Amino acid sequence: MKPLLKLSLVTTLLAATSFMPSWATTVAPSAPPKVLIVVSGEGRDQGKTRPGFEMDEFAQTWLLLRANGLNVEVASPKGGAVEADRYDPADDYNARLAADPQAQAALRQTRATADLKASDFRAVMVMGGKGAMFDLPKDPGLQALLRDIDAQGGVIAAVCHGPAALAEVKRADGQPLVAGRRLTGFSNEEEAAFGKKWAAQFPWLLEDKLKAQGARWEEASLMMPKVVVDGRLITGQNPFSTTAMTEAVLRALGQEPQARQPFRDEATMSLAQRWLDGEQADVQAQLAANAKAYKMDLVAMLGVYQFKSASDDATRRQALSLMRLAEPHFKHERLSLSIQEAKQSLATVSHPKP
Repeated sequence: MKPLLKLSLVTTLLAATSFMPSWATTVAPSAPPKVLIVVSGEGRDQGKTRPGFEMDEFAQTWLLLRANGLNVEVASPKGGAVEADRYDPADDYNARLAADPQAQAALRQTRATADLKASDFRAVMVMGGKGAMFDLPKDPGLQALLRDIDAQGGVIAAVCHGPAALAEVKRADGQPLVAGRRLTGFSNEEEAAFGKKWAAQFPWLLEDKLKAQGARWEEASLMMPKVVVDGRLITGQNPFSTTAMTEAVLRALGQEPQARQPFRDEATMSLAQRWLDGEQADVQAQLAANAKAYKMDLVAMLGVYQFKSASDDATRRQALSLMRLAEPHFKHERLSLSIQEAKQSLATVSHPKP
């Protein structure tokens, strides 16, 4: 190669790399991406004294990232040990996480956000739980980390109450990070149904705050999975959106998620959605074959709460159909009472008194 031509090529390559995010020049091509999971450090006494992070979301995210070969670190505003809100350790993902010594060590020794550099990570994923509403928005270390990750072309993801961490982040031009961007999170409707204990102490409601910051808010029906992808910003509405959000992050990092068996929650929510979409015969056949593969108490809960929050008869009828779907497989006095009340309510609307 002629010296001048070689020099020209080197100059071109150097110029090109100057526009790349710092991780593109410091991480070897063969090295797996490094992802940071951020959790609230607010929790005390499994949420009794202070609310913490959502273990279900953390477990699913950790397991999927590790199964796909990514390096994972865990951080919280102050670092050190963190506590989750109350959760079911028998759930398949939580049982697997409990048996993972690396995950348990990461939760006992989270890194302080102020000690981290954005250039070390390809993505930052913020978990929810009501504790996220208290300590994450006011953490300057996390704000700087998210601002820098965005500026360097990394991926930002947040689920449930996790998008609270985005609310006070400003870009270099002083504009809110979320301004003009499509996203989702724990909705006002979901807060009204499930946030009674702590919502009154929140600095603001998540949906209201993000809208005020210029975000283009999107949401699904109460507690149904929803993920919004806006370029490198990926958000999930509620805990049942966690796996789809995590797999969207993998795709944003250039990896196709490995095939896997869905978690039981996932399979259940998919079953409920298919029922609502009109696939009743197939759903009934699956339940007849193996009803234990699904959480029918979860289907019942969906029906009960969706009926309570419904604003039109069509949504009420769908909610009632979910309750009826669960009834043969989940015997509970409250469910039976809710079905009777729903039927009476719809009958009154259909046949009002003269």
